[in-house]
Order: sequence, then C-alpha cells, then structure tokens
Amino acid sequence: MCHDSDSRPPAPPRTGDVAERGLLTLTAADGNQLSAAYAAPATAPRGGVVILPDIRGLHPYYVALAERFAEAGLPAVAIDYFGRTAGPAATGTREADFPWQPHIRQTTPAGIDTDVAAGIDYLRSRTEPDLPVVTVGFCFGGSHSWRQSGGTLDLAGCVGFYGRPSIVGDAAQRAAKPTVMLIAGADAVTPVAEQLALAETMRAAGAEVDDVVYDGAPHSFFDRAFGTWADACQDAWRHVLALTDRVADTRPGP
Repeated sequence: MCHDSDSRPPAPPRTGDVAERGLLTLTAADGNQLSAAYAAPATAPRGGVVILPDIRGLHPYYVALAERFAEAGLPAVAIDYFGRTAGPAATGTREADFPWQPHIRQTTPAGIDTDVAAGIDYLRSRTEPDLPVVTVGFCFGGSHSWRQSGGTLDLAGCVGFYGRPSIVGDAAQRAAKPTVMLIAGADAVTPVAEQLALAETMRAAGAEVDDVVYDGAPHSFFDRAFGTWADACQDAWRHVLALTDRVADTRPGP
C-alpha cells in the first residue's frame, strides 16, 4: 500500500485558479481505452504533466494531484494502467477495493508507453501541439517515469518519486532526457544506494540528473506522510517545478 485511500497531495508553493477538472476516457494508439483525470489552469500553460500513479492506478489521490499541478499553472493528465486487463474504471477512478495485484503483473513497458503517449497527445490537443511535457511518477510510476529518460516518447523531462531501478532496466544506459529523482532516505522498499547508483548510470549515459535524498523520510512521504514531512514535500515541489519551468524556458521561440 503506497498511501491511505483518503490521502491527498500537499499544495504546491505557488497556486492559481483551476479552470477545468474532470474524469475522462482516453483511447491509445493500439485501441486501449484507459481512464484518466485532467485538470487545467486558468492561465496560459507553458508546460504540461503526465502523472504516472503508483501500483493502484488512477486512485482519487492522483485526480487531486492533477488539480494541484493545475494550481501551479500546469495542465496535467493522470492515467490509469489497467484498461487492457480491467477496462476503464466503472466510476472513473480505482477505489480502495480494486484488486490491482493481478492487473499490475500484466502491465508491460510497451503498454505503459502507449498510454503515456495518449496522455501527451491529449495534453497537446487541449493546449498547443508543441507543449513541453514531463512525466511525474510515484513508486511503480516513478520507475516508469525514470525509464522514459532513455525512451523514445516526445518528452521534455522525467520526474520520479521513490522508484525501483530494476524497472528502469537497460533504459538507464540510454538516458538522455533531464531527470529528477526524489528519494526517500528511509525507503523500506528500495535501498537508497540502488537509486543513487541508477542516477550515476543515467548521468554516465548523458542525462542531466537532479537526485535529492530526504533523510529519514519514508517511502510515500509525499502522499501518506506529507503532514509530517511538510518541508520535504515543499522542497520536492520546488525541484519538480524547477524542471517544468526550465523546459518551458528553453522552448524554441516563434
């Protein structure tokens, strides 16, 4: 369990009005229909975010997180992993009693990439065709977000909270996109040393890697424990937004 069923994300350090929020179903290039949540800021966006949830898929926490990104000025779409094996979520999100275990075992990197691409396409269809997009993932999703640094999707950067290097695999040796690694110092799921070693492998491949260890923080500190780890959560937000701001600032002009 990555976080409690009623947990909600911490607020970003900058906030504005949310113009739109809602649940939808996306259709990926291979025909897969996947549940998603979208939120958009009231201001003109300069970058966007595809949110990759933890092992439980599109939990209500990630619907709220999409809204947090919109508050920070970034349109965001959070995707679900289980359309191919469970179909779209009946209520739009995966609730606490959803049996995610057999479905997570049936996910594949190729399927996840296809669904991420659907999220990228949706963001650009709602904003601008060249909108810089980054992935932001958590646990299982953090691993797959880091993996995107060595992938072929049209992304400007990748952010992952407390991921597993084993899921990143050989993609680490092809890493090229700017990457942020937000590491729980007391992570009982994946040793910190393994995550730092992954950062070095990705740097050696050519990626710019911003790796931050929050001493003493538990796995999932950004969600289940954000009240206790408020300072770490605010710092994590700053690292995420620094990347989204940077890729927006380096966007080619007209």
